[in-house]
Order: sequence, then C-alpha cells, then structure tokens
Amino acid sequence: RSVFVGLVLFAVLPLNDAACWRGKLKQGATHCQDGVDKTWHAIGSSWTNSRCDQCECKNDLLSCCHGLPTSVHTTEDCVVEYDYEKCTFDVFKRSDGSRSCAHSAVGK
Repeated sequence: RSVFVGLVLFAVLPLNDAACWRGKLKQGATHCQDGVDKTWHAIGSSWTNSRCDQCECKNDLLSCCHGLPTSVHTTEDCVVEYDYEKCTFDVFKRSDGSRSCAHSAVGK
C-alpha cells in the first residue's frame, strides 16, 4: 500500500508548483482577457502583464507562464527583491544590499 501512495505522491508533486496555466476560450472569441490586469488581447498576440507573467492568446486558448520564479530559496540572512517593472529579481544580504547571496529558484 505504501508503494502505491508513494507513486501517487510523485505523480502529483509536479502539479503543485506548475509555472504555466491555460484557459479555454469560448467558441467564436476574438480576444483573451488577462486575469491579472483585466486587459483584452487579440487572438495571435502575446504580452507580459504587470505580474511579469508571459501570456499568449491563441485560437482556442489563453496560456500564461510565470516570468519570475514562484519560489526563491536562500539563507536566512538574505532577502529577495522583485522588480515588476523590469521583471527581474535580486537576492542580497539584509545587512548589506551590495552583497549578493547564493540562491536557487523554482517556477520560471
């Protein structure tokens, strides 16, 4: 029984930190609405919204992917600062903002 539960958990784990998502358009739709900014975009267009998600409006669906990591792992004495205007992030020491920190990121 534990082997089965383990296999199910391994199958589900990749879904909990998915970096992309899709939404089906209604038949006959000519535009997609960005769920973050509530802006409309014509089929065939792509854009980056204010949360840095990279989106594309296709014939029958809207697809978006995180443009920034959803999770950044670093040491306790470091902080992560996101710049949503440039869609970048920096990881640096709390005590000295000029010193970078080692980190790993997930979800971009």
